[in-house]
Amino acid sequence: MLIKFLLIFFLLALVLRFVLPVLMRYLVVGFLQKQARKQAQHFGGAPFGAAPNASQQSRAASGDVQVDYVPPRQKPAQPKEFKGGEYVDFEEVK
Repeated sequence: MLIKFLLIFFLLALVLRFVLPVLMRYLVVGFLQKQARKQAQHFGGAPFGAAPNASQQSRAASGDVQVDYVPPRQKPAQPKEFKGGEYVDFEEVK
């Protein structure tokens, strides 16, 4: 009786330790890929920000705006070094 229990416990521990993580990884990756394809079909784009193909570009309506180039933003001019400001005398108010 005790040996049967220990054998079942040992086999269950092996399955939980080595087989279950591989199986879960396979199931989760498959689920995520399925959801990505579903969202791509729903919104008409490629999953994960991939570039659209030529057939999708040709289907664009005549009134749609397409931006091919976005110029980089210029950083605002900042002084190179702070040389200090005007001295303000502190006066305690009671």
